[in-house]
Amino acid sequence: MRLLPLLAFLVPVILLYVLNPIDPLLNPIDPRLEFSARESFELMWKGRTFQLFFVWLIALELILDWEKLQTSKINRFFSVRTLALIIALLLPTIYMIISNYAGLNTSIADFALQSNVHRWNLVPLATEYLVYAIFYGVIVFLSFGVKGLKTFSVPLFFLVAVGALYAIDNIYPYGQFTLFQFLVPTTTTLAAAVLNLMGYNTTLTTQTDPIQGTLPLLTATDPNNPARSATFGVAWPCAGIESLLIFTVVALLFLKRMPISWKTKIGYFAVGAAVTYLINILRIVTIFTIGMNGEDVTPFHFYYGPLYSIAWIIAYPLIILGSQSLWHKFKKSKNSATLPMEPQPPQPNLA
Repeated sequence: MRLLPLLAFLVPVILLYVLNPIDPLLNPIDPRLEFSARESFELMWKGRTFQLFFVWLIALELILDWEKLQTSKINRFFSVRTLALIIALLLPTIYMIISNYAGLNTSIADFALQSNVHRWNLVPLATEYLVYAIFYGVIVFLSFGVKGLKTFSVPLFFLVAVGALYAIDNIYPYGQFTLFQFLVPTTTTLAAAVLNLMGYNTTLTTQTDPIQGTLPLLTATDPNNPARSATFGVAWPCAGIESLLIFTVVALLFLKRMPISWKTKIGYFAVGAAVTYLINILRIVTIFTIGMNGEDVTPFHFYYGPLYSIAWIIAYPLIILGSQSLWHKFKKSKNSATLPMEPQPPQPNLA
């Protein structure tokens, strides 16, 4: 019973990867180009790599709360709740088959195109994340009740957040969603400062476009070779919103279980979020150095670059546990050194 939420989403992910259907509507670069499901698992932003991360979060929740999930809401095999759970467990796989083999993705994309959604070809993927979030919530509720929803809240929040971010970027692409653009000018300025420290000349301007909205436009040039130059506009997806999202999910997952004060938890969260933000600035700097070398930045931008933040996010909980262990050892050794010595019994006079 405890493994059912994991298996319900692990099966469609594996099937989709193995069957590898071709769906040109999901190509994030150009909807006219063929794009396979397997390729979508190689993309973090506007791909299905986050679904793998979601499955990992479920497994992590199961490991951390295995003993708490002893009680199941399924008491009888033949009951309405049992039947509902069986149907709910099959829904993710059924949706995967219908969307990829029965034309559902095409219908969703056509509706988005008729509704003048700019990135209509990526609406099916955002819909998939949001639909999976609904299925996941229903499965957890039927399996473990309201307490189960609280226990598995982090993976659920993660799916909803990714689906919402994808949907927002599809409807308001680039810099049109001004609420998320507040981080972008600072991020771009810091990236320019790092490039200046590396010896490059930078120019920062602002571009306003009817489709792209208002974007900071950063140009980096090698002073020793003016031909080596790169210019990119920076939108909110490039400013590290998704990496901060993943960090928030992982930090909440670990910090909520740690027996430390809330002030310490806030401190850990603030430090981790700051480092995550700085790492994303280094990712932007790397994109410019690749572009100045005349190479294609697309693979790094869509997949390898976000791994900068993912490596840090995975390592940070281990750093927290290690720092707590060292602190406890330090306090223990300090307390043992300050304890008063016990009086010794008088020694017999051998004389």
